[in-house]
Amino acid sequence: MSASIPNYPSRLDDPDSLRFETFSYLPPMDEAQIRAQIDYCLSRDWDCGVEYCELERATDDYWYMWKLPLFGIRDGAEVMAALEACKEAWPHCLVRLVAFDRKRQSRGMQFVVHKGGV
Repeated sequence: MSASIPNYPSRLDDPDSLRFETFSYLPPMDEAQIRAQIDYCLSRDWDCGVEYCELERATDDYWYMWKLPLFGIRDGAEVMAALEACKEAWPHCLVRLVAFDRKRQSRGMQFVVHKGGV
C-alpha cells in the first residue's frame, strides 16, 4: 500500500494556489517567525539578501536584487529593515529573503516573505 501524496496545483491565474518554496505550504509567517528564520541564517554565518519580482515573473530564476546583499550584517533587525524597505518600495511585488552560504558558495535558504498583490 503506497501513501497518497496530495497534488498542489499552482497557477498564476489562481493567486490562492501559488507555491514558491517549501514554506509556501505552511500558513503565512508572522514577523516573529520571519525574524527567527533570519536569526537562524545569521547563526549559520550566512549572508542575507533581499530580492523582489513581479508576480508574472515569479517562476523565473532571476529576481531583482534589492540594493546590495547584506554582507557582514549580523543584526537581524537590519535584515528586517531591508525587507520592510523593499516591501514599501515595491508593494505589488513578491519579496523574498535569500541567505548565501559563502563556504559552500550556494544559497543556504530562500523564502517569500511578502506576496504583493496576491
